[in-house]
Amino acid sequence: MTRVSKLLWQLLRSVFRAVLALLILFEEWGWAPLSRLMARIGNLPVFRQIEAVIQRLPPYAALGLFLLPTVLLLPVKLLALWLISIGRAKLGLLVIVGAKVIGTAIVARLFALTQPALMRLTWFARLYARWTDWKAQLLAWVHASAAWRWGRAFKLKVRRLFRRRRVE
Repeated sequence: MTRVSKLLWQLLRSVFRAVLALLILFEEWGWAPLSRLMARIGNLPVFRQIEAVIQRLPPYAALGLFLLPTVLLLPVKLLALWLISIGRAKLGLLVIVGAKVIGTAIVARLFALTQPALMRLTWFARLYARWTDWKAQLLAWVHASAAWRWGRAFKLKVRRLFRRRRVE
């Protein structure tokens, strides 16, 4: 490889890594609060019964149910792309964001309910362990970046400013 191609490869790798990191951070920020919201909804009597059934599913049935939101949201995402293609970009973007938020909420709750069954699948448990290790490394890279440190420092300054204004 020439020096230029190595630099180009490093640049592309960094951009790809940054985009993946942003997607993962979006999921992480939404996962916990959306999971708590869905758990509250799950406390309603009719949902409590459905969740009890889900928790008793065998591993491959749990896997099918866990993957179902991805399949069901595909037409919604295609609709959003169609809306964008006909010039309704704002509406298309709103549909994509809505589908992402709703999908994340449902998948977060389904994962919480099906995780014990899914972990009984050796291949799934192995892939999940690799995924969590890879994700941890990626997030460590993000947290070590100058942009992340600057953002955290900025957030702390803004928080302190609002605290001071409230006290005054």
